[in-house]
Amino acid sequence: MDQLRAIRVFVRVIDEGSFAGAARALDLAPAVVTRLVAELEDHLGTRLLNRTTRRLSLTEIGEAYLERARRILSDVDEAAALAASATQEVRGLLRVLCPPAIAVHQLAKHLPAFHRDYPHVTLEITSPGPVDTVDDSYDLTLWQAREPLDGDFVARRLARSEFILCASPDYLDRRGRPEHPHDLKQHDALVPPTAAMARGLTLQRGDGSEEITLPMLPSRATLSTTHMDTNYAAALHGLGIAGLPSFMVEDALLEQALERVMPQWRLFSITLWAGMPTRKYVPARTRAFLDFLLQIFGGEDRDPWLVAAGCATRS
Repeated sequence: MDQLRAIRVFVRVIDEGSFAGAARALDLAPAVVTRLVAELEDHLGTRLLNRTTRRLSLTEIGEAYLERARRILSDVDEAAALAASATQEVRGLLRVLCPPAIAVHQLAKHLPAFHRDYPHVTLEITSPGPVDTVDDSYDLTLWQAREPLDGDFVARRLARSEFILCASPDYLDRRGRPEHPHDLKQHDALVPPTAAMARGLTLQRGDGSEEITLPMLPSRATLSTTHMDTNYAAALHGLGIAGLPSFMVEDALLEQALERVMPQWRLFSITLWAGMPTRKYVPARTRAFLDFLLQIFGGEDRDPWLVAAGCATRS
């Protein structure tokens, strides 16, 4: 038995004054209304209504039950309205999971604009480390990937980001500006741990016409770390040439604190994604933040950061 439905029918019978009236109001067959009230009484183990050929009247327990039934239905309707408003009104706590590099170098600088548009949304950003896929304990997950997506979730592309070589102008003034990948053998490199570079450093020409893999000699690795922000900071301070994603170095390129090395070559590309566990009952705050990110980053298979910095990969 659908107890909540039966309670609604019982209350409507009282309000309409008859089973027939309740049936018309609820667009149900009279027999269905009669059966639901009888099932409710059987479930409760007591009679709620006195039935005569002329009228209906509440029993003593029926009067007490009616009062509480109205309160229950009011609470249920209020809860439903609250849940509905959560998908329509842009307010509340929005929980976002994303890698630290995206949080620091992209989200942080755009949050004031989002807050101006949606002052009643509180963002809770968690950045424990690398993120591989959607985590259903968060409203929205941001992550970067080189391979096609695979999983039971809804994802939207935010943008493509190229990993490029860059160094400080001071370093390049001292050591020279490489013109070809083979020139990198004469420079100090900031790279991931040696084991991760066992196959060497692969560079792709912008038009896809050429690919070169250089062996990475430990003697040329001035710094070896998995922490991209450490490589970024070291490059800013002139330690050597680093391979970093465009979304991380955009501001430094614009401020000329870093300079792109060999702009006709790139290391590889990644795609930035935003994902949710499901499309069903998505809160307005989640939709608003996703739309905001798509507006900022473009949502296309291109690199907006290199274009903004005026150093897109040359063909």
